[in-house]
Amino acid sequence: MAAHWRVPAGLHAAAARLPAEGELPSLAGATGWLNSPPLGPADLRGKVVLVDFWTYTCINWLRTLPYLQAWAAKYASQGLVLIGVHTPEFPFEHNPDNVRSAIRDLGVGYPVATDNDYAVWRAFDNHYWPALYAAGPDGTIRYHHFGEEAYTRTEMAIQQLLAEAGTAAGGTELVSVDVDAGGLAAAADWDTLRSPENYLGYERTENLVSPGGPVPGEAHRYTAPSRLLLNEWALAGDWTLAEQAATLNAVGGQIICRFHARDVNLVMGPAQLGSSVPFRVTLDGQPPGTAHGIDVDPAGAGTARQQRLYQLIRQHGPITDRTIEITFPDPGIQGFAFTFG
Repeated sequence: MAAHWRVPAGLHAAAARLPAEGELPSLAGATGWLNSPPLGPADLRGKVVLVDFWTYTCINWLRTLPYLQAWAAKYASQGLVLIGVHTPEFPFEHNPDNVRSAIRDLGVGYPVATDNDYAVWRAFDNHYWPALYAAGPDGTIRYHHFGEEAYTRTEMAIQQLLAEAGTAAGGTELVSVDVDAGGLAAAADWDTLRSPENYLGYERTENLVSPGGPVPGEAHRYTAPSRLLLNEWALAGDWTLAEQAATLNAVGGQIICRFHARDVNLVMGPAQLGSSVPFRVTLDGQPPGTAHGIDVDPAGAGTARQQRLYQLIRQHGPITDRTIEITFPDPGIQGFAFTFG
């Protein structure tokens, strides 16, 4: 598939056709299927197909999920087939049991193709989580969108393709305008967001300011400076930094980050499956109170039982530069990435 994509046009004009963007690539490279038997060309022939690339710890994808669920609920009976292609970012996302648990916990009811070898990703020449590709009943891609938002535009493209297929039930009402996303799925506060995603593994981390910087692949006792600038972070305690994760080796570890955002999320989990690791969050040295995220209480207490994204902070007042500190009294936690919203 060509990497060059034309911008879809004419969605507000009933007579305009969406442009042809190439043939829908095969899903044969999927390493497994969940919620469905494998879907091939014969199963998809004559259907409008919406392919969604995702990975379950991606906050950008999590914020799109309520819209995907709404479209699947409304348009499946009209001939829409929504397929989630789960292409993992972190090692633990290759585990089918982890993906299966995420599907259950998040309420993903549509077919999911697991793409552990990135074969489907490469077939689409895809580069993003999330990414949407919509194909008409003849198997030609007619619309795409990368990232969040554009929900009404995407739904209008779905409606147009269903109308062309002759399976639309009539009416142009949009369920996207009625979606009430909350929790992890709440849209980011883009106007106040000043902190970018950052990784804890040495391969992609930025602004780690513990003295001496990262020590790749070796146990090392890190210390944190007394003051962090915006978007700097530090470790304290005995940690090992691998390419994609930081693992705590001994009691009393901390992760500290200076940020500017409404929400703070951390992808983390116990290094040993089936175990749990308690943690405590402070905001500028104090319990978060009403600014606590859904995975901690007002006192800042939480427990990591799965490898997933944890929402630690959601603020409700004015957004300023603040410092979050996550303390782990016990070893065995792995941290992968900070995201913000």
